[in-house]
Amino acid sequence: MEISAAQVKELREKTGAGMMDCKKALSETTGNFEKAIEYLRKKGIASAAKKSGRMAKEGTITSYIHGEGKVGILVEVNCETDFVARTDQFRQFVKDLAMHVAAANPQWVRSEEVPSEILAKEKEIALAQMQASGKPAAVLEKIAEGKVKKFYEENCLLHQPFVKDSSKTIEQLLKETIATLGENIVIRRFARYVLGEGIQEINP
Repeated sequence: MEISAAQVKELREKTGAGMMDCKKALSETTGNFEKAIEYLRKKGIASAAKKSGRMAKEGTITSYIHGEGKVGILVEVNCETDFVARTDQFRQFVKDLAMHVAAANPQWVRSEEVPSEILAKEKEIALAQMQASGKPAAVLEKIAEGKVKKFYEENCLLHQPFVKDSSKTIEQLLKETIATLGENIVIRRFARYVLGEGIQEINP
């Protein structure tokens, strides 16, 4: 069934969950509001969203070396207390993130970090590719938005499908971990090093 923007907005205001999570919850429950709330609670999304405003200044920095020393990853993930930072589940989550960064090569943590000029260029390229199609401007704009979304999925860590379970994104994995551990958790930053990257060959 068709889910309206007003329904999504109302569910978001009630639960604090993200727009896409709310839309999925309503779709899965055929628009039943109470069941949608229950769906979000079972997934831990509603409780995770409510924790997102709390200060997270503890945590850990984890390193991961892949491919016999060919790729090196550093990831910083913050939580609220040192107690949670020491738990096996938190440490496993950070380790999984580092392995994911090694495999998926994201450029940014979240979509808000993508420079506006890069985003504008991606949209410009998408529109240019479709100019000859003869489709109305409004349709072209929608298609361009879809291509920008795909760009996020390919380049932003939180939007990428988790390499160990492609049925969920890193953002969904993060929300599940927040719900389980009961604290706000923030993926702050990462660095990815590839052996020899940036070295220019000098011809003799």
